[in-house]
Amino acid sequence: MIMAETTSPAPPIASRVEHIFPTLTSAQMARISAHGRVRQMRPAEVLVEQGDSGVPFFVVKAGELEIVQPSGPTEILVTKHGPGQFTGEVNMISGRRSLVRMRASQPGELIELSREQMLALVQADSELSEILMRAFILRRVELIAHGMGDVVLVGSSHTAGTLRIKEFLMRNGHPYSYIDLDRDADVQGLLDRFQIAAADIPVTICRGSVVLRNPTNQEIADCLGFNDAIEQTHVRDLVVIGAGPSGLAAAVYGASEGLDVLVLETTSPGGQAGSSSKIENYLGFPTGISGQDLAGRAYNQAQKFGAQMMITRAARGLSCERKPYAIEAHNGATI
Repeated sequence: MIMAETTSPAPPIASRVEHIFPTLTSAQMARISAHGRVRQMRPAEVLVEQGDSGVPFFVVKAGELEIVQPSGPTEILVTKHGPGQFTGEVNMISGRRSLVRMRASQPGELIELSREQMLALVQADSELSEILMRAFILRRVELIAHGMGDVVLVGSSHTAGTLRIKEFLMRNGHPYSYIDLDRDADVQGLLDRFQIAAADIPVTICRGSVVLRNPTNQEIADCLGFNDAIEQTHVRDLVVIGAGPSGLAAAVYGASEGLDVLVLETTSPGGQAGSSSKIENYLGFPTGISGQDLAGRAYNQAQKFGAQMMITRAARGLSCERKPYAIEAHNGATI
């Protein structure tokens, strides 16, 4: 196997390391093992490739895993997981495609859980739920802070399309790297490689291969697989239209009571409140909270309980003529 050149990772904030990459106790690992299976791993075995869906959750019992981000012919080392450490970030609960490549750097043994088994674990075990959810969320924060995602945005701060895409990715909590035509001296090589003209800007490059020229938000969501894990023909107990604060609250309450919940949202979670710099009149936050932070917490909480979110999917009509009731989406699909 030919290994790509790997560069060193950018270190996370030191005070957060123990929460971002905690080491589980033997008792905690035993409880996780009861929900899954134990498997072996071989040196250089690729367990997950960037862009994979249906990604399992792994806990290292012995050996070592390395998490890397492909970047053309090279790789960026994100982190390494040793015994007692586990894989995954927010995409683990949402079911979206993997942002990274996961490879065994040493032979060893893993505990493997499917996403469904992992969700059942965090819903039933409060101690492990706190450890896993906090790590997933903080890992996503670090990926966003370092621009380590599966999409590159090429644009200019002087174009409305670039600002729209930035806001869409940011409010959906999706990490991306940005190349500014007006400031980056080495941009011409990238433009030539992907045959991008100035008139095509803004451009998104998904997973280093798929080029979208001045894409709509829906085209970006489809390219990044925001909704791939969702079965649209499945009959739901509850469908929520809009992922504003009240819609997310309904999703949390419904899913936590065992209902099969689907939320339809046209742009990003949080609604109008999600764009507020600070909300001071929301119950439970006496010192205030930003709209994006509030939306992010509610979004992750709803998904923890199994609610699913369809992004860039608007509802056009409701049919109550017969059961089950049906919702017509903007693209003609029926839910």
